[in-house]
Amino acid sequence: MKIQIKTVNEISPSQSVVCIVGKDEIPPFISLTKIEKGYVLRKLREKVDYVHVNSYDRSTYFVLANGKLPAFRMLEELRKNAATMKKLIKSNSHKELVIASDGMYNGAVEAFTEGLILSIYSFDKYRTKEKDDEKGAFPGKVLLYGINEKSKVEWLNILCEAVYKARDLINEPPAYLNASVLAREIRKMGDAAGFSVEVLNKGKIESLKMGGILAVNRGSIDPPVFCILEWNPHEKVNEKPIVLIGKGIIYDTGGLNIKVNDYMSQMKADMAGAAAVAGVLYVLAKCRIPLHVIGLVPATDNRPGGNAYVQGDVITMFNKSTVEVVNTDAEGRLILADAISYAGKYKPGLIISIATLTGSAAMTFSNKAIALMGNAEEKFFTKLEEAGNEVYERVARLPFWDDYRELLKSDIADIKNSGGREAGAITAGKFLETFTEFPFLHLDIAGTGILKKDDYYRTKEGPGSGLRLLAVFLKKLVEENIIK
Repeated sequence: MKIQIKTVNEISPSQSVVCIVGKDEIPPFISLTKIEKGYVLRKLREKVDYVHVNSYDRSTYFVLANGKLPAFRMLEELRKNAATMKKLIKSNSHKELVIASDGMYNGAVEAFTEGLILSIYSFDKYRTKEKDDEKGAFPGKVLLYGINEKSKVEWLNILCEAVYKARDLINEPPAYLNASVLAREIRKMGDAAGFSVEVLNKGKIESLKMGGILAVNRGSIDPPVFCILEWNPHEKVNEKPIVLIGKGIIYDTGGLNIKVNDYMSQMKADMAGAAAVAGVLYVLAKCRIPLHVIGLVPATDNRPGGNAYVQGDVITMFNKSTVEVVNTDAEGRLILADAISYAGKYKPGLIISIATLTGSAAMTFSNKAIALMGNAEEKFFTKLEEAGNEVYERVARLPFWDDYRELLKSDIADIKNSGGREAGAITAGKFLETFTEFPFLHLDIAGTGILKKDDYYRTKEGPGSGLRLLAVFLKKLVEENIIK
């Protein structure tokens, strides 16, 4: 991330400023002429989203916060306003930009800044020419006025940086980013942030008899990997680690149940869960959050070549249970299941899996919510919902009754890898649950993790769904003494 976020205690008359206001008044720290003030006040009384004043040597932008909304909704509207204004701000090519507010609403400056930083992300690694419709330059520095808590600025800086890194991973073409390269990039993140990364190669995966990963990998010429990420600070508050597990399907053709029409077009993003887990560990380590967290990333592509696994196969998993394959496009749950079983060796206090897992979740919630299910204590659901509102990666809870396991019954094995189209997101979660005896939560980001177009600051270029949610959730567990 090339943009620096810093604090500033004074605003000079020559600096360009975004000022967030809660009413039609101009704060005393903003320098305008009498004519400019009259124009701004008139526009604010019209309840416009923002007003731009071009004073030739600088720009002043006024953004009106909607205080009639609940606080978390108002902050989200500020993030969206920032995304709406990004082209205007870029066109003015500010070297630095001050973000300030009249102090009426807590978090307003941070929310607008977050929306602006995340909205201007662009994956330009392979671009040789500038986009014709995007002239200008974004500011190299964003200065937050009146924010005295340096920890808030540090958190925002690192969180945005992590989202950028996750988005870069998601956007890399599969011809470059195979499973081994993903492991290498995650190791780089670990070195930069301070968490450890161990990578198990195909030989080790075979010796561990992780049948789910090996079966999905059979159609590929590239070997699978199993990444173990760990942040284990001396000052940790939890006796039992939290284990995060991210789906690392590098590219999903559907296998021999091959995807049709345009369903394959965005499948390089099927490792968004893995990117989110790596990003969360990056945030925790860089911010030195005193929580012992382990990330597991099983990674392979799912292709129909070679000796690809087929419908009718029976797989013996890491935990020695058997799975009947009824759909080779239900592959993500197979690699996650091996990782979930493996997580048991750590005796975790909580396991959370995150994956672009089912079309069912996307059809149910579109891109408006992450499907949440599991059997963990209610306090974890409550904190996930609070964190979801705070960063506006909202979760929607699905029933998790044992009745749904009936749809997974197999005539020839312990369980089938798919229960069919009905309740598809739930049966996928129930499938995963059978591979652990520890408290378990599952986040299905199929609708939010792969977008067909920009959703304000959530770019279609890999939004990094779930990263901010989990980072804030884990931070809350520490700050509110919820986990020991």
